[in-house]
Amino acid sequence: MITIRRSADRGHVVHDWLDSHHTFSFGGYYDPAHTGFGPLRVLNDDRVDPGAGFPPHAHRNMEIVSIVLDGALRHEDTMGNGSVIRPGDVQVMRAGRFVQHSEMNASRTEPVRFLQIWLLPRASRGEPGYAQRDFGLADGVTLVVSGDGRDGSLCVDQDADLWRVRLPAGTEHTHPVRKRRGWVHVIDGTLDVSGARLFPGDAVAVTDLSTLSLVARTAVDALLFDLP
Repeated sequence: MITIRRSADRGHVVHDWLDSHHTFSFGGYYDPAHTGFGPLRVLNDDRVDPGAGFPPHAHRNMEIVSIVLDGALRHEDTMGNGSVIRPGDVQVMRAGRFVQHSEMNASRTEPVRFLQIWLLPRASRGEPGYAQRDFGLADGVTLVVSGDGRDGSLCVDQDADLWRVRLPAGTEHTHPVRKRRGWVHVIDGTLDVSGARLFPGDAVAVTDLSTLSLVARTAVDALLFDLP
C-alpha cells in the first residue's frame, strides 16, 4: 500500500531567521495522524538566514541525520566536534544519554538549506557519537546511512537504511524493500513511485510492498528510507 503525503499538507513554521517545513509533528506543530513512521520521527526541511541558526541545545536518545542541500552549516558539540557541512555531505550525530550541539549558518551572506532527520534508537542512554562523510552529488542510488555501516555508509543505532536517490530525467530504478516499511521523500524534481506521482516536498509511506518502481520524470533528488 502507498499513502501520499503532499508537501502543502506539512507543517510550516516561520520565525525571524528560520523557514521550516515539518513532515511529522514537531515543536509547536502537532498532527495526530503524522507523528512519525516507524522509527522515523522527524523530517524537517529547514532554511536558515545568513549568520543565524540554532544555538547550543541538548538532545537525548535520538539518532540525528543532517543533509545540507544549499549553503554551509557549521556544527559544534560537547563531544569536541567542529565541522562545516556542505552539499554532498551527510552527518550523523548519535545523541545517546546526552549531547549538546549548535547548528549555525556558516555564511554571513548566503542562506543555508538542510534536511534534519531524527530516528529513534534501538537502545536508550547509549554513548553519544559523531560521523560525517562526503558522498558527493553524482547520479545514482547511494546508501548513506544504515544500521550496520555497510558499503561505507554512516552507522545509526537503528535497523534502518537511508538511500540518496539522484536520477536523470527518464531513468527507471527498481528498489527492493527489505524491511517492513518504506518512506520516499522528494527533494527536487518529479518522481513516480510505483504509480504515485510526487513533486518537490511530497512523500509516500509504503507498506506491504516488496519492491518500489521509481521513474524520474525530470531530474530527481530524493531520499528513500527502508524501515523496520
